[in-house]
Amino acid sequence: MIRILTLVAVMMMAPELALAQQFPTDIFNTPVDGSVAAWIIRTFGLLTVLSVAPGILIMVTSFPRFLIAFAILRSGMGLATTPSNMILTSMALFMTFYVMAPTMDQSWQNGVQPLLNSEIQEAEAVARIAEPFRTFMTANTRDKDLRLFVDLANERGQTTVVDGKIDYRVLVPAFMLSEIRRGFEIGFLIILPFLVIDMVVATITMAMGMMMLPPTSISLPFKILFFVLIDGWNLLVGSLVRSFV
Repeated sequence: MIRILTLVAVMMMAPELALAQQFPTDIFNTPVDGSVAAWIIRTFGLLTVLSVAPGILIMVTSFPRFLIAFAILRSGMGLATTPSNMILTSMALFMTFYVMAPTMDQSWQNGVQPLLNSEIQEAEAVARIAEPFRTFMTANTRDKDLRLFVDLANERGQTTVVDGKIDYRVLVPAFMLSEIRRGFEIGFLIILPFLVIDMVVATITMAMGMMMLPPTSISLPFKILFFVLIDGWNLLVGSLVRSFV
């Protein structure tokens, strides 16, 4: 088992190690041609991007929808800490890797790989890396949410179209709003059968005169049994993955 985990860790770290080996070695060296201000701005920008990279990846991927659906499922079943937050987050993270694999592969092949081979400049590489994510977000964003942020941008005099494409400052918040909405829609469908079970159990216990017995303590085993019998995890994960375009 230890060998397997070590092999997986090495495989996952291989791209990062290759990137570190091929990254320009003079990026943190102070220039001698007098352009200290440009060097400071570039270094500050690089550190800023690295610090907010996890948040950026969450904003432009399918992670919020998975996490919201899993959290509502746990709440609907009445389980406070099972599965734990780490398990739910890990499941959402790896489901995100699965859904976003084609998009990430395109970004790597079109942007990162040519940059590492010194075939393109940084500015062009950033545009190529972001373009597959733009396509993914556009395909999974509701028109109503997109129109909302376009109208808000027009009211503020902001630019909404750059080079014939929707600006990321408009597309990203619209995509996040759509993802949160779809996550709650799926969560409502998930929690509805558990609510029915709670109501049936509460009605039976009240009719039997068991006023002091919490209905949730009786309905919890039935909800777990129901979810296991219908193979709930398989249905939920399959539906979530198929919900993305």
